[in-house]
Order: sequence, then C-alpha cells, then structure tokens
Amino acid sequence: MRLLIKILIVLLILAGASAAAYKPMAESWAKRNKILWRTATVEQGDIISVVNSTGTVKPKMRIVIGSFVSGPIKELFCEFNQEIKVGDLLATVDPTLYQANVSRDEASLASREADVFRVKAQLQQAINDEKRAIALRTEDETFIAQAEMDKFKFSRLSLDAQLKVAETAVAQAQATLENSQANLDYTKILSPVNGIVIERKIDPGQTVAAQFQTPELFIVAPDMRKEMHIQASVDEADIGWIKLAKQKKYPVTFTVDAYPEKLFNGTILEIRLAATTTQNVVTYPVVVSAENPDLDLLPFMTASLSFQVDHRDEVVKIPNAALRFYPNAKQVRPADIPILEGQDQANPNDEQDESQQSEKSLSAQERAQLRKDRHRRHVWVAEGNLLRAVEVTTGLSDSQFTEMVSGTLNKSDVLVTGVQATPVGPPR
Repeated sequence: MRLLIKILIVLLILAGASAAAYKPMAESWAKRNKILWRTATVEQGDIISVVNSTGTVKPKMRIVIGSFVSGPIKELFCEFNQEIKVGDLLATVDPTLYQANVSRDEASLASREADVFRVKAQLQQAINDEKRAIALRTEDETFIAQAEMDKFKFSRLSLDAQLKVAETAVAQAQATLENSQANLDYTKILSPVNGIVIERKIDPGQTVAAQFQTPELFIVAPDMRKEMHIQASVDEADIGWIKLAKQKKYPVTFTVDAYPEKLFNGTILEIRLAATTTQNVVTYPVVVSAENPDLDLLPFMTASLSFQVDHRDEVVKIPNAALRFYPNAKQVRPADIPILEGQDQANPNDEQDESQQSEKSLSAQERAQLRKDRHRRHVWVAEGNLLRAVEVTTGLSDSQFTEMVSGTLNKSDVLVTGVQATPVGPPR
C-alpha cells in the first residue's frame, strides 16, 4: 500500500513538472520555428520611368573630301585630329601636267585673239574698198562694172563671217583655258568646312586616280565641339514611350566606357522610321543630340542611354520587391487563400480562368483589357504569424519602386518581400 502511494506521489510530481515546463518549451519551440519575414517600407516621393538602350556616338556630319583630278600627292598640310577652317590647304596634287595645260591653252587663246585682230583688219579693208567703189560708181556707173561691185560686197560679207568664226574660236579657247585653270586649282585640296580631321587616307607620294570615281582623301567632322549625335536602337515595344518623351522634351542621360563616372545629358533629336529586324526583333533608330565642349565624346564610342519617358511627383511608392513576392497558401490567412488560387474574381461556373488563357487565343479587345487588369496587384502585410493581402492598383515604375494609383497603403507601411533564410547550425 505504501509502495503504491509512493508511486502515485512520484507520478504526480513528474506530471506537475511536465505541466510547468510545457508552456516555456512550447513558447521556445514556437519562437524557434517562427517565420522571419524580409520587409520593405512604403515611401513617398518622385518616380522617374526610363527606357534603357545602347547606341553609338557619331559626329553630326561626316564630310568626305576627295580629289577631282588625278596625280601623285605632292604635299600634305594636315594630320589626324587637326582642327581646320574653311579654305585651309589640306594637300596638293602634283600640278605639273595641269600647269602645262594652262600654258598651252593660254597660248591657244592668244593665237585665236590675234586671228580675230587679223580678220578685223581685213574686214575693215574690205569695207573701205566697197565704200570707194560705191563712191566711184555714184559719179559714173561706167567706172566700175557691176560684177566688180559684187566682188567687193561678197568679200566684205565673207570677212564678216570669218570674224564671227574667229570670235567663236576665241570663246572656245577661253572656255578651254578656264577648264584647265579649274583643274589646276583643283590640285589644291581645300577644306569646305570648319571641323576636325577624323581620318586621313593618303600619304605623300601616293597617286590618286579620279577617272572613274572620286577618291577619298580626308574625312572631316564639323562642329564636334558643338554637337555630337548618339544613334540608339530602341525596341518596338518602347518606341511609343520614346515618341511621348520627345513630345514632352524629356531629357536623356547616358554614360560611355571611357568616362564611367561622368553623366552626359542630351535630347531626343529624331525618331527614324527605317526599322531593322534581327531575329524577329524590330528596333527603330533614335538620334540623340548632346553637347561636347571638351571633346570627351569621340566617334564610335558606345553609349549606355536612359530615356526619361515619364515622371510622377510626390506619390506613394511601393517597393518592387513587395510586388514580386508571392507566398504559399500556408503563410496567408484563410480568407486570402482564394487570391493565391486565382479565384478572387473568377466565376465558379467558368471552366477556364481568364488568367490561365493564352493571350494568343484572345481577341485584341480582350488582350487590351487583360493588360489593363494586370495593374491590379496584391501586396502582403504581416498580421501575427500569417499574411494579409492588400489590393493596390499600380502605375509608373522605376528600378526600385512602383507608383500606387489606388489602394489603402500609406507612407511608412511595412510590406513583406520574402522569407529570411533559416540559420544553419545548432541553436545557441
């Protein structure tokens, strides 16, 4: 009997100790297995939306300077990267042959002019002879026969025609001389613009042949300090935003690899319609204008551009990480489980949820409406050990935040963005 009582007492003591230790053990277990959420805070401020692209820096213009005449290059007067002005002498083609042509044509012109002088003298003599014959025949018709009078007349007319031929020959010789003089002048290669020589394609002694096509001698970029162009390729999905940005004159910012920490500014100058297709991807060329006073932007540099396409001032901003977070059904309140299952707006009689339909099977109107509905999103707020869904309508986005168009969130609200990793190793 006493043994039974002792056993009962021991059991009661063990039961009491177990009951006393259960609560702290349960709390400790719950604490160790509690989900730790990663969170982000709702903010208020400006949102600037951008479209990113890459492009190539190019001069505003590229003037190709060639040679109109053929021959060996006698002298060069400019080098790479040299700044030149209108009329500066860049090079000369050997003028020996062209100078000889000018001398020949000058002599030919002088000969033609002398011929004109000779014919004029003969014509004047014929005119005088005819006048004297007319005067004698006026005194007495028997002094000079009519046949002799005809000889005087037609001799004058013949010399008059010869004078016109000689004067025409003078004009032809003058034109030939001007042509030869022009070719001689073309042996001096002059700059037609102010600019910088970005390429020189000849060396002294090299022969240029201009019979079939104009050889390229220099390439000059004018106004490089004033303006440079960046030719970017923009995806067709973003070109609508770019057109809107051009209309509103939003700025463009970009960097180049040569100066990774320097931010350059520009404006959209032109959206060209000459689209290109590469592996079924359609892109449009967009030209950006930028100032270049320090010549930091050099031809054919690669630029990384950001086109500002829209902005919002002082709006409630939802962290993008919160919009990307998608919990599982065990982590949310029972009332919000239909949201995860896509049934919060579904008709129970529908055989197929609209969200599961392929866009290709929808009409254009249905696709447009579906894309509008995608702005309706849910974010998650910790409520005890579970999560509560908050519906929001989103708007403009940048790399970190998205505008809240409508919803019940306020500045400083804490949203769940993920689950913290469980520490590895024994508890301490």
